[in-house]
Amino acid sequence: MPEFKIVEGDTGGMEDVQSFIDQINRLDTHPMREAHGLFDEEGEICVGRAPGRLDVMGGIADYSGSLVLQLPTREATVVGLQRTKDTSIRVVSGDADENARLPDYELQVSDLTRDSSPISLDAARALFARDPRSVWASYVLGTFLILMHEKGLNLNEGARLLVSSDVPEGKGVSSSAALEVATMMAVCGTYDISLEPREMALLCQKVENQVVGAPCGVMDQMTAVCGQEDELMALLCQPAELRGTIGLPEDIDVWGIDSGIRHHVSGSDYTSVRVGAFMGYRILAELAGLTATPGDPIHVDDPRWKGYLANLSPSEFEQNYAQDIPPWVEGDQFITNYGGTTDPVTQVDPETTYNVRMPTRHPIYENYRVKTFSELLSTAAGRWQIELLGELMFQSHASYTTCGLDSAGTDRLVELVREVGPGQGLYG
Repeated sequence: MPEFKIVEGDTGGMEDVQSFIDQINRLDTHPMREAHGLFDEEGEICVGRAPGRLDVMGGIADYSGSLVLQLPTREATVVGLQRTKDTSIRVVSGDADENARLPDYELQVSDLTRDSSPISLDAARALFARDPRSVWASYVLGTFLILMHEKGLNLNEGARLLVSSDVPEGKGVSSSAALEVATMMAVCGTYDISLEPREMALLCQKVENQVVGAPCGVMDQMTAVCGQEDELMALLCQPAELRGTIGLPEDIDVWGIDSGIRHHVSGSDYTSVRVGAFMGYRILAELAGLTATPGDPIHVDDPRWKGYLANLSPSEFEQNYAQDIPPWVEGDQFITNYGGTTDPVTQVDPETTYNVRMPTRHPIYENYRVKTFSELLSTAAGRWQIELLGELMFQSHASYTTCGLDSAGTDRLVELVREVGPGQGLYG
């Protein structure tokens, strides 16, 4: 088999990209037999790469318009794509770890079209939800569908995709966004589609929201597209406005430690907290005499808050509204009183009781914490400033916990960091 070599672009000095190319050249000896002969030796392969991300500050406040600080990881996902002359699309995982390897997935181009037009995103979500083993493929094939709907991609022939990733799955470091972005980069390169970085991130968010059905914000995809090594990406999520980067001082390191707890953006706890935050916003809008249209966050008549909880200051919230936000609200009662929320991604379940006060308070205070963290980090020179950075991180964790998103693993990590403390160089 002839050796594939780079004919356009370069690896950017990234060892994982070169390893991926080497893997392509060894596919016929790959432990997974489905990978044998995946690529035609005469065709070009377009490769895309995207990193995972560490959420340093901001987290779940992204969908409420907060400033967030994100750090791309060394670990990344790499995707290779080759067009074929048949009518099938095959996705193969090239993970060397047999236990982590995802199942091979294949469908026909005709499965994604109806009468020469792309199927609806609702239909696509239902298609991939039929078999739990195929859900992972929706992150990959959803990029094709979104580009068909949004950019006029004409998909009339098949494709072969090889996916390789060392971003840990289910660990809260955005393996899904890395997969979406790396795939979309490969698709755009293959089909000559030009996207600005911000647009690519927003389209990848649509993949996750509308095809996969996970109610994520946009910070994960923006980090995967725009993140820079050793730089904190400052992103104002209204909806995705870059505020530059902040270099980490030489004496500060940021580490991601596995808590042993699996994380799912599509999980019921995460979704309930998001719904609770938007319920709180809807109640606040009513208290303030503002007009809020259910399902439409863009045209909220909200000159002060601009449709985002994070734009409300902590002092104004505590003085004017906190006492009127109920701790818990029954879904059916909320629907009767307010009709719905302004979130186009989630819906209020009439049979669920939602935590509302804490998910409402969290992004209001978190935005303030992140802005303070950002200013301190830009000027951090002494130990007292670094200790303040750590305290802000502790506060963020405590607030996250009050929303109902705590876990024994992360709580124990925080406890251990407190025990060791600044005397041993651990601050938050």
